[in-house]
Amino acid sequence: MAMLLRRVWETMSSRTCSTGDSSARPSCTTESSSLGAFDQIPWDVLIQIVKLIGPKEAAKLCVVSRSWRALVSDNRLWIFFLQHQQEPWDSIFFGETTLGSGYPYQTLVTGLSFMHIYGQRAQVPGSVIIDGGSGYCKFGWSKYDCPSGRTATFLVRMQVKPSTQPIVVSIPICHYDDTENAKASRRQLKDCFQQVLFDLNVPAVCAINQATLALYAAKRTSGIVVNIGFQVTSVVPILHGKVMRKVGVEVMGLGALKLTGYLRLLMQQNNINFGSLYTVRTLKELADPSFGNMELQKLCYVAADYKAELSKDTQASLEIAGEGWFTLSKERFQTGEILFQPRMADVRTMGLDQAVALCMDHCHYAELSGDDAWFKTVILTGGSACLPGLAERLEKELRGLLPSSISNGIRVIPPPYGADTAWFGAKLVGNLSTFPGAWCATKKQFRRKSRFNIMWRSSLPYLEDDAH
Repeated sequence: MAMLLRRVWETMSSRTCSTGDSSARPSCTTESSSLGAFDQIPWDVLIQIVKLIGPKEAAKLCVVSRSWRALVSDNRLWIFFLQHQQEPWDSIFFGETTLGSGYPYQTLVTGLSFMHIYGQRAQVPGSVIIDGGSGYCKFGWSKYDCPSGRTATFLVRMQVKPSTQPIVVSIPICHYDDTENAKASRRQLKDCFQQVLFDLNVPAVCAINQATLALYAAKRTSGIVVNIGFQVTSVVPILHGKVMRKVGVEVMGLGALKLTGYLRLLMQQNNINFGSLYTVRTLKELADPSFGNMELQKLCYVAADYKAELSKDTQASLEIAGEGWFTLSKERFQTGEILFQPRMADVRTMGLDQAVALCMDHCHYAELSGDDAWFKTVILTGGSACLPGLAERLEKELRGLLPSSISNGIRVIPPPYGADTAWFGAKLVGNLSTFPGAWCATKKQFRRKSRFNIMWRSSLPYLEDDAH
């Protein structure tokens, strides 16, 4: 049957205009409403057949007749083709229906042509993604399955010509307040990133903060993002893609570096020798596929009940290439426990559960939306946020701290793509059928902004500092 369809196309494409005018040939298609030999076959069956010939050949059938055009334009057919792309279909659907129009978001479902979306996504050249976070920078092309490299510096020698592809760069979460000074600092940081990249002659730059990118990776535009960064942990409320700084961004003076340092201290106290702090970090984050329990693939984890865990036998060993075998016991869960009990590590700050509960409480009483559900989804991001058991423990503690009017419906989601969650959020943006479009600032726009800052900012609302 698929071969027969190909013959239909070959027959129709071989037709020439009787006038012999080559300029008129593109319009030489039959306007018949018939499907020819396929008229008696049910529509649903024909769609299943067309799936067999692939998207390129299917698109060619549009010129055969009006009936074939209608059949081939069926969204079900192109959703099938999109489902067989490298990216997950649910991410593609979220991106195209929610983020496709840029900021502010306009959710579009009805009237969308997924045939058009497929064609546009195939033509999007992709972008270079630079995500600086977790103590190192991750970079790669948006068409890749994952970051192609990691480095301790922001600028690296990538195998691309700067002038050929736009850049999607993640902006660190900092200058948390809603004061004018903080806003000015955020603008200055963003301008600095763009200036450096435009000096390298890149055609366009899309700069989005890491918390928003993590939210995109989780296929959401609203929620609370908990980013366990290198130095600090930030709790960021985001509504419709905009950071709610007026509600308040909670900051804990405890991050991945402190977790690693605490594990080092525990190992020293127990006479466990190690080569460097990098070795300790590896023990904290490395997974061992030989562990049968998926929850315990990582040597370190967060206990559901800390006191109960102390009475268990939790000894486990892990081999690090070039370093040998390391055996840990209580250190495995004591490391992550300082997120909830910072004083164990002599850190004077509130616990993670308290910080998130405080943020939720502020969101609830701010009444920013008619529906409280927007802040009841918590997305974890950052390398140390990947500790097994962290999401479940945080959700449990939140239900104990908050009244039922707020805690009902709370859901804590582990990093959707591990330590690379923000990078994958940027990948989703960089592969949109409408990219770069409204997402990017060009070099010309950036220069104009420098000269006419107030006019430029008012005319490009999608580049507001608190949005993205």
